[in-house]
Amino acid sequence: MGTGSETERRITGQSDFSDRERERIRKELNEQIRREGLDRAIVVAPFDAVVNWARLSSIWPMTFGLACCAIEMMATGASRFDIDRFGAGAFRATPRQADLMIVAGTVTYKMAPRVQRLYEQMPEPKYVIAMGACVLGGGPYSLHGYHVVKGVDKLVPVDVYLPGCPPRPEALLEALMRIQEKIRSERPVAARLGVYPDGLGRSIVDPRFPRNSERVAGEGAS
Repeated sequence: MGTGSETERRITGQSDFSDRERERIRKELNEQIRREGLDRAIVVAPFDAVVNWARLSSIWPMTFGLACCAIEMMATGASRFDIDRFGAGAFRATPRQADLMIVAGTVTYKMAPRVQRLYEQMPEPKYVIAMGACVLGGGPYSLHGYHVVKGVDKLVPVDVYLPGCPPRPEALLEALMRIQEKIRSERPVAARLGVYPDGLGRSIVDPRFPRNSERVAGEGAS
């Protein structure tokens, strides 16, 4: 907002304002907000909060494990750690009903196409937790493991990186809470109104994803 600083200086520079001056400043600020398109975001903010509360309280992970880190993921879903306290205990047997992929275990080049296919079959919005040192960078196979993918982020975009060999169930719960924080920061309703460039209303657009305009242009060209 170009004249925002000037308005702020006028407000802070004087200690008292008449009602007419206050009304003029209020109209000027509202006009600046309207030009920025933020008034629509403010109106739908309560709706975004309700939608995000429902989404972060009902995350459905996919029943998907590759190696020994999957044992810790199973323990997280058991009664001692009880991931269902966070609303994420409904592990789905099909990617079409899941919105969270926990890549738990070593990803080999033979398994890489399957991981990509499962990710592509998940509906939007979807999130990925990379669990364990093998998933992050190859782990003990990073030097001589010619058959191991050195980082699952070469295959699918990762939202939360969880190091460890293997990570404890408490660490996986912490990663889940980081996913919930990310969902809480999104503005899906405001994004539909065109206030944000990202489809989910993220304030910072992930460079790994094309913007809506680029995606639409690409689809139109094809």
